[in-house]
Amino acid sequence: MTIKTRFAPSPTGLLHIGGVRTALFSWLYARHHKGQFVLRIEDTDRERSTDEALQVILNGMAWLGLSHDEGPYYQTQRFDRYLEVINELLDKGHAYYCECSKERLEQIRETAMSRGEKPRYDGRCRSLNLCKGKTVIRFKNPIDGVVTFKDQVQGDMVFENKELDDLIIARSDLSPTYNLTVVVDDMDMGITEVIRGDDHLNNTPRQINIFSALGVKAPTYAHIPMILSPEGKKLSKRDGAASVLQYRDDGILPEALLNYLVRLGWSRGDQEIFSIDEMVSAFDIKDVNKSASSINSEKLLWLNQHYIKHADNKLLSKPLTDLFEVMNIDIENGPKLEDLIEVQKHRTETLMEMAEQSTLFYNTFEEYDANAAKKHLRPVMLEPLKELYDSLSDLSEWDNKNIKDVIEKMAKDLDIKMGKLAQPLRVAVTGAGVSPSIDDTLRLLGQEKSLIRLRKGIEFIENRSSS
Repeated sequence: MTIKTRFAPSPTGLLHIGGVRTALFSWLYARHHKGQFVLRIEDTDRERSTDEALQVILNGMAWLGLSHDEGPYYQTQRFDRYLEVINELLDKGHAYYCECSKERLEQIRETAMSRGEKPRYDGRCRSLNLCKGKTVIRFKNPIDGVVTFKDQVQGDMVFENKELDDLIIARSDLSPTYNLTVVVDDMDMGITEVIRGDDHLNNTPRQINIFSALGVKAPTYAHIPMILSPEGKKLSKRDGAASVLQYRDDGILPEALLNYLVRLGWSRGDQEIFSIDEMVSAFDIKDVNKSASSINSEKLLWLNQHYIKHADNKLLSKPLTDLFEVMNIDIENGPKLEDLIEVQKHRTETLMEMAEQSTLFYNTFEEYDANAAKKHLRPVMLEPLKELYDSLSDLSEWDNKNIKDVIEKMAKDLDIKMGKLAQPLRVAVTGAGVSPSIDDTLRLLGQEKSLIRLRKGIEFIENRSSS
């Protein structure tokens, strides 16, 4: 039998890392078993579904490389099929029309809660044989017996049917509800394994009963625990519930995010770094923990830095270019991206940090950092910087060795430490006190730009001295 999993997000909210981890686990399970992975969009909630949320799902899955073998399927395009199944359940006596008003249902709910009981429909219309009208349609859940299944994460599960009410499977306008559509979709698409959040656990016995009424074997289920904030609470936008594409925009690599997410609840010994191939080879849903995992942003940054350091510079060029475009940086007005990346990849944790720290190579600064200028662009450095200007102007080969040789020779001639000369030079050409090594900084700036900025620094000191 071919293993077939699915990821079925609803475009009523932006796809965040909790949903992405579910998608990843489903994708890995299918790939591990050489099966099929289906993408399904559960968009029947027309009022709350948005195009923006849909695009985040599609773009997010593409960015992460979680490719689907089938789909995307859209539930709004399958309403005729759902109606067909609803009529089949009605014909076989597994569903019925219900005319109970919202007011009556609310009264039932309030009464049950006042008694400390679980709110559930009392089955008033179950035996009335009502005809179609301004009515909803309910599934006739078995009254006796139990629903049992072995959850691949949670273990053996048992639910008593008397605790399950007759859920609505079609609204008064005949639009289908979640528990009906998910069963029909899983049945029609041949889904064998359902991996989803444990917030769906209470839906499972209801769905199994609908499968049984349709004479179809239910899939195997695995309900994975939630991802919590560092404080052990539900995720907020601040700590992970924002759009997954925000991670891309913040300069996180997809490989790093997937590696991070796979370790939230799953492990193989003490191994921390997993390539995609290693994930596929080692992943088993049965090894996922029952307990919830918490967000750890420091761990994600550590992983991201690892992947940046070991990535091919050509592969980093595209996402870095995208970030520069957002920042209105003209990459033609500076060093080659691959040369820049080679220098900056060992100094930054994210591509956004790399981009922000690299603007100095493309944009001309208007003012010096006040503290750096006060400390390093002093009158005593005027003559040394002038001599550096002359020596650097004479270089015919603008490379790290020649640049470094000039600075070291000047420091030796002046009998000062290398840093005492390099730091004023750095402030003069960058406007601030932090940059890559001074030879890398000058090389990436290029000879012409470096000399123009150095001349500007010299004039700054001269003007300060005369004022």
